[in-house]
Amino acid sequence: MSGNANPFEPPAGGLSLYLHVPFCERKCPYCAFESKVPSEGEKDLWLEMVERELHWWEARIGRPSLATCYIGGGTPTVLSGPEWARLAEMLESHFTFDADAEVTVEANPNSLSADHLLFWREWRTTRVSIGVQSFDDAELAQLGRLHTAARACEAISASLASGFSVNADFMFGLPGQTFRNWARTLSQAAASGIAHISLYQLTIEPGTEWGSMPEDELSDGYLPYRWAQWYLPLKGFGQYEIANFAKYGHESRHNINYWKEGDYLGIGPGASGHIKGWRYKNISGLSRYSGSLKKGASAIASGERLKGSRRASEAAVLALRMKQGIEMEAFAQKYGSDEESRIIKLLEAFPEDLYSVSGNRISLTPKGMRVANRI
Repeated sequence: MSGNANPFEPPAGGLSLYLHVPFCERKCPYCAFESKVPSEGEKDLWLEMVERELHWWEARIGRPSLATCYIGGGTPTVLSGPEWARLAEMLESHFTFDADAEVTVEANPNSLSADHLLFWREWRTTRVSIGVQSFDDAELAQLGRLHTAARACEAISASLASGFSVNADFMFGLPGQTFRNWARTLSQAAASGIAHISLYQLTIEPGTEWGSMPEDELSDGYLPYRWAQWYLPLKGFGQYEIANFAKYGHESRHNINYWKEGDYLGIGPGASGHIKGWRYKNISGLSRYSGSLKKGASAIASGERLKGSRRASEAAVLALRMKQGIEMEAFAQKYGSDEESRIIKLLEAFPEDLYSVSGNRISLTPKGMRVANRI
């Protein structure tokens, strides 16, 4: 486990949990996440190993209370009703939940069922995040998605009717994507009744089916993202982070905890976590992940505790993802005045229209968010 047996302290409160379901119905050609189509018995094996990993953590940090819980993937809706019941029972036995805990589950339109929604409502789920990606059937087919635009609409409507706050993910910068199609997708999303929209530009990742695609085959992402920044606020969706827009009060508390360097456990193959300044990554691959846990060892592949300028830089990068940016006085108190000065000088090297200084706070402008990777 990269040195010390226990290089972290039990969290004092406000803990988040990310639980990774490493299965999907079909691997999308652009997907670089830890996921695969499950073979016979693999879902049972995964559940057994998650239970072992939770026991391992409980022996070290006790049974903490969760402020947020996010069950993602992969595709969590490949789990059956009995498998969901078993998973929820595990979580209830290893954690308590804050009274107002935010509990999010990812879903794909093709595999989301009435049984899923009924179980989640009877358990403690508050949010459903649906991987729509597009409301254009040709784009969905190009992306290798199994659902149609009509099925995505049905999934959104059913989730809303079940009483959940709903997020939908959409992708831009697709090969051949027209501005008209993008505008139509966002217009339909804004009118669908959902409270949160996440936008992601297609990137070509090594090791994926599309890994060898030339970058120049992708459409330009600047214009569709800029248009979204203008259009979505008109429809009541405020941009609170580079990729995220929400109606007031529906921001993702779980993701905000990431960006504020909060504590979170990562459970499952390939999951990442962060406890008291120590971050770690789990073993990838169900076989190797389970092999370690079966031996009584941890699932952790590597970990490090960032210090000094590296930790301050990471904190600044994460904070600048959010509209509120960096509160410099608090930053200086936590990381030192020298680090505060260094970050300010780095930002001042960029054009003034990319960042804004308001009182004691520095943040990216909308234009700055459009070129955030460069910053």
